[in-house]
Amino acid sequence: MALYGVPDIFNTDQGSQFTSDEFTSVLKEHGIKISMDEKGRWMDNVFIERLWRSLKYECVYLNALENGSQARTHIGAWLTHYNHTRPHSTFDGLTPDEVYNLSHLQRPVSEEKKQAA
Repeated sequence: MALYGVPDIFNTDQGSQFTSDEFTSVLKEHGIKISMDEKGRWMDNVFIERLWRSLKYECVYLNALENGSQARTHIGAWLTHYNHTRPHSTFDGLTPDEVYNLSHLQRPVSEEKKQAA
């Protein structure tokens, strides 16, 4: 809050850590409105949570990262591997890069591009 001031509204899910009196009372004391997503909105975060889990178990926990430079190098290499060479069961063994490239091949050419050709 020191850098940007007190927010007008705080949005979160309905996890017990966010619905506790201890947490919500701090927001109320500062005049911050509380907005909570509906139950079942956990699905909004499931993809990024899965990515972080994979990153931790396949990279971070396997390497004794001693500083930010090492973390940047290892995590950067892992993200490259994750997107370009690591097969994903969700994509029937394809990589995210392959799926992205295939989706571009299957998109119809716009009328503007057809006329320019």
